[in-house]
Amino acid sequence: MENNITHKYYQPADQGDDAYLNAIDLAVQSGARVIVTPGYLFETPVFVAQDRYPDVSFILIDGTPHSGDYNTVVGPNTVGVLYAEEQAGFLAGYAAVKDGYRRLGFMGGIAVPAVVRFGLGYIQGAEVAAQELGLSSGDVILNYYYTDAFWPMPEIQTGAAAWYNDGIEVIFSCGGAISDSIIPAASQSGNYVIGVDVDQSGLSDTIVTSAMKELAVSVYDCISDYYADRFPGGQILVFSAANHGVGLPMSTSRFRSFTQADYDAIFAKLVSGAIVVDDNIDIAPDAVPTNIVAVNYQS
Repeated sequence: MENNITHKYYQPADQGDDAYLNAIDLAVQSGARVIVTPGYLFETPVFVAQDRYPDVSFILIDGTPHSGDYNTVVGPNTVGVLYAEEQAGFLAGYAAVKDGYRRLGFMGGIAVPAVVRFGLGYIQGAEVAAQELGLSSGDVILNYYYTDAFWPMPEIQTGAAAWYNDGIEVIFSCGGAISDSIIPAASQSGNYVIGVDVDQSGLSDTIVTSAMKELAVSVYDCISDYYADRFPGGQILVFSAANHGVGLPMSTSRFRSFTQADYDAIFAKLVSGAIVVDDNIDIAPDAVPTNIVAVNYQS
């Protein structure tokens, strides 16, 4: 193993800031010099831990440390890692329309910034693909809804089933475990799902593709920097297409006609800046400028 690294996984015994901080305490007491924590639930615990353990380096994936008021304070021993979710969502929406889908859905969990960026990017990607294909206004319909939960609920499955029965062909499931409600609805109706964050193709044959954050790339890069004595402490890094921080898992995707060459071409445009995806989370989904895609926002 590179740099003779040993590692151990610490699972918090409970939920909440105290439980997450206790897990960090255990890791430090066991000799950890670098601690990687996942997601926004660790933002406040890392905010505390970075001062408590100044000789330990923290990599906070998908979040930034704060005291609970979202006033970000990144210590010199901490790096916050964020992702260009709008680009990942863009690629998913673009690929879906290029692959022949015309009735799309987006079910987001709680409308936190990351989820919002995924959704708004999804709309923009669908619009660009529709324009390239020469479609007419209204040829692509996109239903959009926030479930206000990151966990499965009967209401989510019922809502997804209603969308599918009404003609929606594929739903972007963008909210953690809400996929456990959306996938059964897709299976029962013979329709499809787009996964999120990681490659979710193994969950079901209904998963067409996944709008991914390349977590392994960002963690590897940050740990490599630590061992090369250039740890980016005090910084917030954004991983995007330009540094291979987001993407679609083409090798496991179940596209009908969207090819690797198609993907490479649109990805290159994101890398070069030929296409810039708007990441403004203050705009309402049905206010995203579109000429072809008709967005039905169910607030």
